[in-house]
Amino acid sequence: MRQLVSVSRHKQRGRSASVAEGKARGTGIMVDMSIRTRRRGGGRAGAATRRGTAVIEQMPWRVPVNTDRPTEPLDPEGVQAIHDGAMRILEEIGIEFLNEEALALFREAGCRVNGTNVRMGRDWVMEMLGHAPAQFDITPRNPARKITVGAGHMLFGNVSSPPNYFDLEIGKKVTGSREQCANLLRLTQYFNCIHFAGGYPVEPVDIHASVRHLDVLYDKLTLTDKVPHAYSLGKERVEDVMEMVRIAAGLSEEDFAAKPHMYTNINSTSPLKHDIPMIDGCLRLIRRGQAVIVTPFTLAGAMAPVTMAGAVSLSIAESLSAIALFQYVRPGVPCVIGTFTSNVDMKSGAPAFGTPEYMRATQMTGQMARFYGLPLRGSGVCAANVPDGQAMWETSNSLWSAVQSGTNVVYHAAGWLEGGLVASPEKFVMDCELIQMIQRYMAPAIVDTSPESIAFDAIKEVGSNGHFFGIQHTQDRYESAFYQPFVSDWRNFEAWELAGGIWTAERAHRVFKDIIATFEAPPMDDGIREELADFVARRKTEGGAPTDF
Repeated sequence: MRQLVSVSRHKQRGRSASVAEGKARGTGIMVDMSIRTRRRGGGRAGAATRRGTAVIEQMPWRVPVNTDRPTEPLDPEGVQAIHDGAMRILEEIGIEFLNEEALALFREAGCRVNGTNVRMGRDWVMEMLGHAPAQFDITPRNPARKITVGAGHMLFGNVSSPPNYFDLEIGKKVTGSREQCANLLRLTQYFNCIHFAGGYPVEPVDIHASVRHLDVLYDKLTLTDKVPHAYSLGKERVEDVMEMVRIAAGLSEEDFAAKPHMYTNINSTSPLKHDIPMIDGCLRLIRRGQAVIVTPFTLAGAMAPVTMAGAVSLSIAESLSAIALFQYVRPGVPCVIGTFTSNVDMKSGAPAFGTPEYMRATQMTGQMARFYGLPLRGSGVCAANVPDGQAMWETSNSLWSAVQSGTNVVYHAAGWLEGGLVASPEKFVMDCELIQMIQRYMAPAIVDTSPESIAFDAIKEVGSNGHFFGIQHTQDRYESAFYQPFVSDWRNFEAWELAGGIWTAERAHRVFKDIIATFEAPPMDDGIREELADFVARRKTEGGAPTDF
């Protein structure tokens, strides 16, 4: 990657300013490509263009609704087989719950508890799932950023939790810092296609783990006004984050607990185990009415059976066991079933993402989520190490499998590399291009079949010997007729080369740098900001959160 960047910079320095003529593909119309480039300010996908204070032209904030029929690889008998497999796991094998409070609750509910092993009957599980809502809203400190989970809505979030960071300027993988984390939060706020702020976009290792959540949540709540996340890692972190979210929104305790304003995501410890702090954090959140996503991390061939049916059955059992517990404690609390089922490379044991097996597992879990009446969480993931072609085709496979499966919440949709070990701002920008394309694909205007869209009169006007470029029907619509990219470069080779021959990742790097240079944080009342800062300072003097469990 560094070599490619060096080559492109060398080309740019040595490029002449001569005018090149290009032939518009398939139209027979000659255009002056240098004029076209100058009008675009270096190309729509080159150095970031500015209109007013905007770095790029992007689509407005909108929560898209997926109206496509989902891809369903399972027939009805297959759905029943997965369900029966998951129920047998819960009834005959059981799930290990290491949390003592959870064990006491399961005993109270009449489940069979033997040490840390919990076995639960399918009738009880299905009764509990019947309380879970199929759709709910989460309202952050800016009510205009409210999101709806379920009912076809499709939400995209930033990369969360990588310990390492990579960008083209540094040129190598490094451990994450608070500054890098904050910059990725700025991208999270800037891009309208990102609907919620996940966990730490990169782990800020330069902040001690006992107070890391305080500093990052302060940054998250002041740099963004989108739905925030809390890590369920024990009492102190969850309680601190809930209080900070309440303060940032200016809510009373009663108003905070009346409806969801934030969420958490937990992973089971596959196979067949839920740990102490994550269950503890979820129980605290649900008792105050906040949303929970349960996502087993099941890699077929390692932490799950090598077959997709077996891996999905295991994943379903692990997630339903926790969701049933949460519905028992607070019936009707918002819960989402997550899928993170992929496979390992059987040659090296490394996780693989965006594979055919990953796509099918996501689609299968989508069928099961609809069977249980639960919203679904998926992911935008890849195994690539740098923001290159592999990164984008694997992420594209992941994101389109989310579309095909009817996923409602897409975690890690922008910025993920190396199987979740690296966050990259260039990848973040490139992924947002892809997410915008998906959102445009879902736009109702594309499938409008009104008489104006059928365009019979326009077709009659042009006939068989003309073209549609200059007619009024086109002139009235050309500015918004098609998706307009901010990173992709649609020029021919000669025009692209004349503009400097800049490769995609470097174009994305320029966009990233321009966004950071011009970023303006969303407004926050000075009194609220001061109250947040005072809370952080007080909790730091109290020691923050324990680092051992």
